Amino acid sequence: MSQPFVIQLQNRPGELAHLARGLAARGINIKHIAGGGAGRLGCAYLTTDDEAATREVLHGLGFSYVEGQMIVVEVEDRPGALADVSETLGAAGVDIHGVLIVGRRAGMVEMALSVDEPDRAREVLGVSTVYGSPASW
Repeated sequence: MSQPFVIQLQNRPGELAHLARGLAARGINIKHIAGGGAGRLGCAYLTTDDEAATREVLHGLGFSYVEGQMIVVEVEDRPGALADVSETLGAAGVDIHGVLIVGRRAGMVEMALSVDEPDRAREVLGVSTVYGSPASW
């Protein structure tokens, strides 16, 4: 899984299109994306096929963003599973930048979380694999 970017957007018509067009103009393919907005702010959580070029585009367009390191956890597919993971990480002081559900099978859900302290997250969740490169701001 690629380096995740969490990008702050203004919550206004056309802002996501502006981001997507900037990436497309450089030939960057969006591999995964999620987003949302409330009030004046929104965010896009995405991975691309060219992390270095994505950074250049984001800087060039003036977007604020954070990068995290991706960890993938598999939990029981039931109400409260995300709450359990989030509470465990929060109690350990680990900040979650973004989360994507990347798969489901036989009563299990696979979640990719972008976090600021991947080693600590791995430790408290008992996860052995981390995806992505070191966290940077």
